[in-house]
Amino acid sequence: MIRRRTLLGAALALPAAARAQAPWPDRPVRLINPFTAGSATDVVARLVAGDMSERLGQQFFVENRTGASGNIGTEAAARARPDGTTFLVGSPGTMGINPFLFRTLPYDAVRDFVAVSHLVSFPQVMVVNPNGPVRSLPDLVAAARARPGQLNYGSSGNGATSHLAIELVRAATGIDMVHVPFRGGTEAVQAVMRGEVQVAVEGLPSLPGLLAGGQLRAIAVTSRERSPKLPDVPAVSETVPGFDAAAWIIIFAPAGTPAPVVERMAAEMRTSLNRPALRDRLLDQGATISGADPATTAAFHRAELEKWRRAVEISGARVD
Repeated sequence: MIRRRTLLGAALALPAAARAQAPWPDRPVRLINPFTAGSATDVVARLVAGDMSERLGQQFFVENRTGASGNIGTEAAARARPDGTTFLVGSPGTMGINPFLFRTLPYDAVRDFVAVSHLVSFPQVMVVNPNGPVRSLPDLVAAARARPGQLNYGSSGNGATSHLAIELVRAATGIDMVHVPFRGGTEAVQAVMRGEVQVAVEGLPSLPGLLAGGQLRAIAVTSRERSPKLPDVPAVSETVPGFDAAAWIIIFAPAGTPAPVVERMAAEMRTSLNRPALRDRLLDQGATISGADPATTAAFHRAELEKWRRAVEISGARVD
């Protein structure tokens, strides 16, 4: 009788065991993007997901879960079952800045997640009005030193990467400028064009048309190196040695996701990033392609957390 029960229990357990050992991905995989569709982050995630769907014969899809400065979607990813069917599309806002900007968060950027792959980075661009006297970052620094507290800079909001990037420049150069937050990067850039603020920072994918049309002048990129898309525009690091405030996209998994799944996801994403058609599209948008493995990505993320912690402290920004 005991042997019969043992055999029955083993038989009932077989389907679950088979599922646990089934080749990944055996079900649709969602990538939660905490921000709206159409952003550079969203475009990259959809391109990679589409390529993986095509190659692996399983659906990879992006789900936009917006709200609360990205905290709603990020929490949803943190609380998801760690079974390899849910990942987070992480960016500096949610996984670098918010942990220090908000007094309380419904997730822990380190404890609740496992780093999978650093997909790409995007330089941000410091832009000024082309009709003004500022033609370079040293020009801006000189003007701000000559008129402390009289120049304004725009951003897409308190604690945004565009805000904190200029705060890092301000701290490194010792200049005094007034922060003017807007509801988004588009509004900040428009304020530069109207002459309401002297400088703003915005992501490269949003700017080519305005730069080519002469409506804005780019004076620096915030990445460590110059961007191939703007080879004549110096990097901030040429004025502030070691400076790097590029935006990035890192894929994270909920803590507890099996290591083989994390490794496989990273490998498949790296394969997609190296496919010529996809690679060309990303490079055309100004992306710097990485495709780093989980260990390298985790180390990169830790360094980014420290950098953005310092930037938040310098800015004094805080959200209750």
